[in-house]
Amino acid sequence: MKSIKELYKIGKGPSSSHTMGPEKACRIFKERYPASAYKVVLYGSLSLTGKGHLTDCAIKDVLGNVDIEFRREFIDEHPNTMDLFALDRGEIVHRMRVYSVGGGSIRIAGEESENTLDVYPHKTFEEIYRYCRNENITLADYVFRFEETSVFEHLQSVWNAMKDAIREGLSVEGTLPGELEVKRKAKKLFESRHDRLAADYSAAREASAYAFAVSEMNASGGTIITAPTCGACGVVPAVLYTMQQHHGFDDDKIVRALAVAGVFGNVIKHNASISGAEAGCQAEVGSACAMAAAAHATLFEATLEQVEYAAEIALEHHLGLTCDPVLGYVQIPCIERNAVAALRAIDASGLAGALSDYRKIPFDMVVETMYETGKDMPANYRETSGGGLAKKYRLK
Repeated sequence: MKSIKELYKIGKGPSSSHTMGPEKACRIFKERYPASAYKVVLYGSLSLTGKGHLTDCAIKDVLGNVDIEFRREFIDEHPNTMDLFALDRGEIVHRMRVYSVGGGSIRIAGEESENTLDVYPHKTFEEIYRYCRNENITLADYVFRFEETSVFEHLQSVWNAMKDAIREGLSVEGTLPGELEVKRKAKKLFESRHDRLAADYSAAREASAYAFAVSEMNASGGTIITAPTCGACGVVPAVLYTMQQHHGFDDDKIVRALAVAGVFGNVIKHNASISGAEAGCQAEVGSACAMAAAAHATLFEATLEQVEYAAEIALEHHLGLTCDPVLGYVQIPCIERNAVAALRAIDASGLAGALSDYRKIPFDMVVETMYETGKDMPANYRETSGGGLAKKYRLK
């Protein structure tokens, strides 16, 4: 498996697969093949929800003089496929096919993956579990044993960026960009945490506000962290920041929890997918919930079995979750979904602490099931805006 640095990327929203990935592809192509004009063809999900995800804007920002063509057809290799062409006097002189595979990562057709070095020798959580048991180490220790020493500093930067996104998101009011005219709600949620009706749920209201804050930053093109994607970027920071505010965990302990969350995100990414276009929102928000549940359990010094069970519960109960962004925007239902998943992660960790002795389903089984479920979903429910709420909702 790759470094968790590949999982946690600091960048601008609104989409890791539809904005960050294509932008990266265009930068690589432009560096390799400088030209006076370019053409880009977007296929499948990149075409169907590209405008709502600002894919065309990201491409134009990099390539400048570029003709962008949207084709609805799907390419078998990946639903997020794009062809890039360098032009000379209108003639194609260079071409490159790229797959945007989720989390801001890309794969160039006919080439090795963008980072060929495997950092971890293990591929499944069961292998990781056995190794940690045999070595008598924690999951955080496992990460720091195999990663370069700079990973701790990277995770510190990730945590600082998460906190910045929460604080900035809480300070902004108004309407998110786009035709939906969705009002920002993070600040209102945070300020209402002590309302009489919310008195018994103030921590939950805070967690929801933090998830909204980060997700609204993402939806407006602000700086966020893929955890593991842009569309699911609010879940992990909301859980960790809530726990820090209410229980006083220091930043070093938060960083260790982020490392553990990265283990579970990595297992999902390596063995299944974190791409909504490939496996639905269960692969994005479901994965983020699993990561957040594992991080939460780690903060409270849960056992290895309890941490796994927390992640398993969180992912299992997102199985079948569709990706149906209204008009292709990461606003409805995505923002609320991040808040719901943050609360579910906390609950999953609590259940795991009490019931881990009775569990039947291993985390790896749920990962495999999630991927198979995603493959079985009709394309309309995998980030194409062709089904679900995206089909039902109409602008007034």
